[in-house]
Amino acid sequence: MPADWLAPVRAALDARGRPLEIFFRDDDAGWDDGRLFDLLDCFQARQVPIDLAVIPQVISENLAEALLGHWRRNPFMLGLHQHGYSHHNHESQGRKCEFGISRSEQRQFKDLLAGKQQLECLFGSALDSIFTPPWNRCSQATADSLIKLGFQALSRNLGAAPLYTGRLREIPVAIDWCGIRIKSAQPWMALGQAIAEALHPSHPLPLGIMLHHAVMDDDDLEHLQALLQLFREHPNTRCRLMRELLEDAKAQDARLSACSLESHAVLAAMRSYLN
Repeated sequence: MPADWLAPVRAALDARGRPLEIFFRDDDAGWDDGRLFDLLDCFQARQVPIDLAVIPQVISENLAEALLGHWRRNPFMLGLHQHGYSHHNHESQGRKCEFGISRSEQRQFKDLLAGKQQLECLFGSALDSIFTPPWNRCSQATADSLIKLGFQALSRNLGAAPLYTGRLREIPVAIDWCGIRIKSAQPWMALGQAIAEALHPSHPLPLGIMLHHAVMDDDDLEHLQALLQLFREHPNTRCRLMRELLEDAKAQDARLSACSLESHAVLAAMRSYLN
């Protein structure tokens, strides 16, 4: 392992003026269960929470039981939410997408509902009201359907094409661990530099890091453990679950709404006094 690949990350954290919230989202739960448990062990060893995006039509009952057992032992260390429906590409041209522009809202709604019901039967109250589309892509029809189905958050890539999401929160990921590693001649140095750049105070917060356990090897897990150790120990990092970030955002909205109502009341009282 390159001894200095985390040097820019450490320097960026040291330079921050306040703590940074970080979350890890692992996609494609339902594929390669053995490697998924290797990843969970990695996070458990460093006591860092992780969110799993679960493919409804793929996950087995045995895996669901095992994940539910993990959640029950410590719900603050594991998040579970919906990842598409079947993870099949439905686009005949262009980039892969399960919930793309070629599919009607009716067809998308049907799949989203079926996936939601399947995961609710498997996980019950452990299932978070968050949706991650396969390949991090979806259409306006997807967002409209998610709102109708009562989802509270959508997680895509940072910088994805904007959608009208109404009350649907966006919790984007900024770092594609496997994408950076696969495309780079010096993968770990490139990954360290990308994470360091994402830690800059000018970038949107929190920082989301996307993983794909099914294509991660032992070298990935070794480097990941080193990063988790740094995040675990550094005073300027706070690793959270996506649902906690969602709850924080809702609480902030409630406070802003209360302040707005109070301001309106004060203005109304002043008008009444002046009149």
